[in-house]
Amino acid sequence: MSRISVRGLAVASATAVTAVGAVSGVASGNAPLADDADTTASDATLLADIPAGQQAQVQTASLTQQADSQAIAADATARKDAEESARKQAAKDAIAKQKAAEKAEREAKERKEREEAEKVASRSATRDPSSFPVLPSYTAEQVKEMARQIVPADQFSCFSTIVDHESSWNYKADNPTSDAYGLMQALPGSKMASAGADWMSNPATQIKWGLSYMADRYGSPCEAWDFWQANNYY
Repeated sequence: MSRISVRGLAVASATAVTAVGAVSGVASGNAPLADDADTTASDATLLADIPAGQQAQVQTASLTQQADSQAIAADATARKDAEESARKQAAKDAIAKQKAAEKAEREAKERKEREEAEKVASRSATRDPSSFPVLPSYTAEQVKEMARQIVPADQFSCFSTIVDHESSWNYKADNPTSDAYGLMQALPGSKMASAGADWMSNPATQIKWGLSYMADRYGSPCEAWDFWQANNYY
């Protein structure tokens, strides 16, 4: 290598890379600063001092370096864009989940209110026990029909099941081994006087008392039936 030393070639090559980069910058619209004009001219001179066979290698190395730098910058930009996109999507998902939860809660509340309204309507549609005509006696079917009109529709099945077990709809059922009496086998039977003085002969009065007892003690006929199944009494 006759024109420059090995060290000189290394310095010239590095400088040539800078020079080529500077030239590329000019081509892309990024002109070098005025203070760098002399350096650029000197770099070009150094590139000219490199043997022609090695100039292509230097230029290729410069272009490769630029390509690598651009690839790194592109990767960084892509990562940043991906992170931003993921952040935005996560925010959208969180908002969607919150809205779905609020909707489910609202629908559950509306459903509960609707069910409560239906229960109130069902209770308000029941017949007052005192509105039934007093008869000398009643068949089991007549008593059951009275109960169907007095007991709320959503509780009748439970109420009926309890009466089936306690008295088989015999409003005069009298337990010989205790003072239990009537449809619900109130113990003692005189408890039913709180619902009416005719508690011994009027099944409507007994039904009225039974509903009040189940509501006060258990909450409802169905809750009373739940207790009965577990304990064989209520």
